[in-house]
Amino acid sequence: MKCHPETMESQNTITKLGNITEYPLNWPSTETGSTHELVIDKQFIYVTGQNMARVAKLDYEGTVLAYFEMPENSGPHGILLDKEGKLWVSLEFHGKVVQLDDNGKIVQSVDVNIPVNDSKTLINPAPHGICLSEDGNSIWFTGKRTSTVGKFGIVDKIVEHFELDNLASLPIFLSAGDNGKIWGTELLSSAILNVTLEGKIQEFKIPTSNSRPIGIITDPSSKFMWFTQETGVNIGRIDAHGNIVEYPVPTLQENDILGSLTFDREHNLWVQVYNNSAECYSYLLKFDKSIRDKMGLSISGVPFSTHLLTAKMPMLHRIKMDHDGNLWFTEMMTDKIGVIRF
Repeated sequence: MKCHPETMESQNTITKLGNITEYPLNWPSTETGSTHELVIDKQFIYVTGQNMARVAKLDYEGTVLAYFEMPENSGPHGILLDKEGKLWVSLEFHGKVVQLDDNGKIVQSVDVNIPVNDSKTLINPAPHGICLSEDGNSIWFTGKRTSTVGKFGIVDKIVEHFELDNLASLPIFLSAGDNGKIWGTELLSSAILNVTLEGKIQEFKIPTSNSRPIGIITDPSSKFMWFTQETGVNIGRIDAHGNIVEYPVPTLQENDILGSLTFDREHNLWVQVYNNSAECYSYLLKFDKSIRDKMGLSISGVPFSTHLLTAKMPMLHRIKMDHDGNLWFTEMMTDKIGVIRF
């Protein structure tokens, strides 16, 4: 296996370390390898530790200020801030989405378990990814076990579930697009889902089979959604009509895997790439903002750079920009959070 990117020739600029810093989260738990989602406000960063049943609160210096303890075996995963800055977390193993106060105490709990034929039997859809609607009035969640997406009003707490046509699709990630639509990734069916506020669903098959789409985000212009493919190793772009264009990612090593993606303040596109070999590098790819206007099926000619990490086998999971323009990312298996500062 080739695991020495410095020996490869390309238009790529390779940077080792530099302005990247990685911080151990030091979860107070015997569980490891389960650092998942993050969300950022003007002062703090919040990170979910799913198997640790905790949410970590950090400052912009990477210092852990507190661990918010969740119910035992509740599996906190998805996390968001609503339009009033209140923190919400999905408790995937309990079938709930909860709101936390500033001290990490649960002050509201919405049960999103699905009743079976109006009986007392409930099915946990496993609310995995969550997002806020464009208008900020509702929270949406993926039913990872039930091939559903659901929502509830922040004020009325009325829960609704909508079934996907693709069975065993494993929806995992949601983002709000324009015109009130919610977009999401279906990991196992290799499709992109789209759902209106009224619950009308469309699903669009990705041309690359078994591509395993991961993250999906809005283009700064709101004309498109961009997504990553874990094993397809492509960046995808989808328009409002479901037309998909795929761009092969110039990875450095065999068996590289894509994580999530984000845009920075200058609208450059950043993509997480990791490798499950202890001999190989993991890194962040930065594509110049001109990729957003690229036509055709190739990103040849788009400048890009690679920023190497120190951790081996980190399983890069999520990446987001803070209010100072720095990019923070989670390392699931090494239980670290990293930042690339500008």
